[in-house]
Amino acid sequence: MRRALPIVALVLGVAVLALFFANVEIQIEGPDGWAAKLPVTFRVERHWLLELFWGGRPMTGYHAWVFTFMALVFHFPLLIVWRFTLKLEARILASLMIFWIVEDFLWFVLNPAYGLQRLLSRQVPWHRHWLLGLPTDYWSFTLVAAGLYWYSFRQGRADRNA
Repeated sequence: MRRALPIVALVLGVAVLALFFANVEIQIEGPDGWAAKLPVTFRVERHWLLELFWGGRPMTGYHAWVFTFMALVFHFPLLIVWRFTLKLEARILASLMIFWIVEDFLWFVLNPAYGLQRLLSRQVPWHRHWLLGLPTDYWSFTLVAAGLYWYSFRQGRADRNA
């Protein structure tokens, strides 16, 4: 139980960040998800790289900037402590993945123009791939994040002897 506490606290903290950011995105996008009607943003609708890395969703200028910004925010503590390890990087990437899953889910739950029912009934044109009633990103990112968390919190022989 003691080992699980830091992971639970971290995931809860990430979920709180996602809650606030989901509300920011609702204020920005309103009922038109995936930056569909933002006034000044580029849009690349189809490209094989988008299919491979972006779940087939369009790449917008808004999302290019906001995804990069959040990646930098999650990495910023490394500059504060001036320390980098592969375990810290794994933990940051796992947290970033969980952040985007929770943020996206909460965008639907909290957005008065959508709601959970529209997500669960697949009335979401920008999520093109689904598995077991949810976007495949939710499943794949959760599995990868779980593996990264496991690695980042795993104690090696040197850690146990210290």
